[in-house]
Order: sequence, then C-alpha cells, then structure tokens
Amino acid sequence: MNSVILIGRLTRKPELRYSNSGNQTAIARFSLAVDRPFSKDQERTADFINIVVFGKQAENCERYLDKGRQVAVQGRIQTGSYKTQTGETRYTTEVVADRVEFLSNGERSGAPAGGQQYGGQSYGGGQGMTGGSDFGGIPEGFQSVSDDDIPF
Repeated sequence: MNSVILIGRLTRKPELRYSNSGNQTAIARFSLAVDRPFSKDQERTADFINIVVFGKQAENCERYLDKGRQVAVQGRIQTGSYKTQTGETRYTTEVVADRVEFLSNGERSGAPAGGQQYGGQSYGGGQGMTGGSDFGGIPEGFQSVSDDDIPF
C-alpha cells in the first residue's frame, strides 16, 4: 500500500502549468514544510516535501493557497529519475496528491508575520493575510476541517 497523509505549511505559492497533451491538464507544484517531532533538548526542524496536484484541484491550489498556509495533503509517494545535460542521473521523490484540504490562513498565533525558522531553513508566515478566511467560500471539491476532525 502506498498512502501518505501530511499536514504542513506551504514554503512558497504553488506554481501552475498545463500539460502539453491534447486535454491540457492543470498541474500545480509546491513544497510543504512538515514539522519533525522533537524533544526539549533539540532544535525544531522540518522536512520539506515536494507536492504535485492535478486537474481542477491544482487550479484551486494555485488560486487560493499562498506561502505559509497550512494544508492537509492525502496522496501517494512517487519516485523517478532523469538525466541531466552532463549525463548525471538525478533521483526525485514527491507526493502526488489526491486530496488537498485548506486548514488555516498563513498566520500562526504568536509567530511573526515573516515566518518560522527551522534548522537554518525558513518558510513564510501569512504575508498580507488577515485572520479568518482569505477567500469568499470553500472551493468546489474541498471541505472545511475543524480541529475536532483531526485525530491527533
């Protein structure tokens, strides 16, 4: 079974492109910062995971998500490889999302608007966002999630 569920914050705004095939499928890519568990003695760190989303959901991600926004992603891990112009083989790992749920706006209570710092890498907070919803309703195919719905 290949299944993954992640909750994290976007490190940048999703990039939207369309496939060259006849049906012009929308493809959105973004990176998600997912906190690692830590003890009192350790510095806070995060894993930065590449996410790819297809179709209408990709268009909604590009339209409504921004750097620092917290989301839940459900999908599968996919690996691949390609050759560079110099002949080197590069390996890739990404999560192909079947479902993306918007959990909050980009602001974190008590966090500076510029973002958080994790192990020398930073990801943004809610630049230009205010409390509450930053769009006029929940997009088609998405549903609202409250803290009571999350099992941990």
